[in-house]
Amino acid sequence: MREQIMRLTGPMRAVAALLLVGLTWLLASTLFGGESVSFVRHFLNSASQEPTAAEVRPQRYKCGLSAACPPKHLAFRLVSGAANVIGPKICLEDKMLLSSVKNNVGRGLNIALVNGTLNFFSAVLYLTPDSHFQTHFFCLISGVTGEPLETKTFDMWAGDVSDLLKYLRPLHEGTLVFVASFDDPATKLNAESRRLFEELGSTAVKELAFRDSWVFVGAKGIENKSPFEQRMKNSKSSNKYEGWPESLEMDGCIPLRPPVEV
Repeated sequence: MREQIMRLTGPMRAVAALLLVGLTWLLASTLFGGESVSFVRHFLNSASQEPTAAEVRPQRYKCGLSAACPPKHLAFRLVSGAANVIGPKICLEDKMLLSSVKNNVGRGLNIALVNGTLNFFSAVLYLTPDSHFQTHFFCLISGVTGEPLETKTFDMWAGDVSDLLKYLRPLHEGTLVFVASFDDPATKLNAESRRLFEELGSTAVKELAFRDSWVFVGAKGIENKSPFEQRMKNSKSSNKYEGWPESLEMDGCIPLRPPVEV
């Protein structure tokens, strides 16, 4: 007897489920009329629909900044080289000026110069305090569009510092200078080259030493010290890599100077 009751339990449950679905459908028809079918379909579709890639993809800003720069500002990011293995990067307005992928980085100093139409002195800075750099990189850039005019690397381990001096001495008032280190930024630096960087607003170059990491943006004729500078000292007790400190990363927004009225 019990076995017969248990055998009937399964079919009875199925019949009860069908009756429940039917009653639910009738209730929906009563409440929503002819729109019941479309309502149920819409409900089921919206419940199963997944967000599109565009909906879940985080917004990206120039050079990977955490927020967009204000109008008439240049976005930049400097990333130093890691030890003597991974080269540095310099990004300006979402354009990669220097990187290992572009095959235009090297040991020493790499320089980027920008003309005086940029108002460097009132720049806003967003810092991310964890990166590496051990060579100095400089690039020439159009002050209005941020278009690079020139990139150059100076070997500060086995090169001639006179090449760097000839490059820095003729800078015009208002020229911006981007610097990023790779491997060794300081062995060949002499008193004059350090003084030239100090005139650009650097406070760290005076003590910059063998295999330190350094990122810097300065300007010819700056009245105050640059807010765009980081240095990581080469120290056995704190080095992240064997013989080299942690790399440095710095990004921010540099406002353009309004055109001069004539």
